[in-house]
Amino acid sequence: MQESTEWKYGYEISRGTGLKSGTLYPILMRMAERRLLETGWEAGEPGRPARHMYRLTPEGGQFAREHRTAPSRRLLGGAALGEVKG
Repeated sequence: MQESTEWKYGYEISRGTGLKSGTLYPILMRMAERRLLETGWEAGEPGRPARHMYRLTPEGGQFAREHRTAPSRRLLGGAALGEVKG
């Protein structure tokens, strides 16, 4: 996910990262739980459902800058998001 203060929807993030929804949405949920990501709903046009929107918090931006060169496997594996593997 590019560091940005702009709101993006999940499909847009998926296309930009190449991650499938089954991988992406759990990551987004963990990031939101850790306050690295803000979430909100965009009202849909009549006849279209609302979309869930995301953007990095200031802490999320700092996290992204610090881990920009880290291998994506490490980031996606949860260790960088504070998960303890048991």
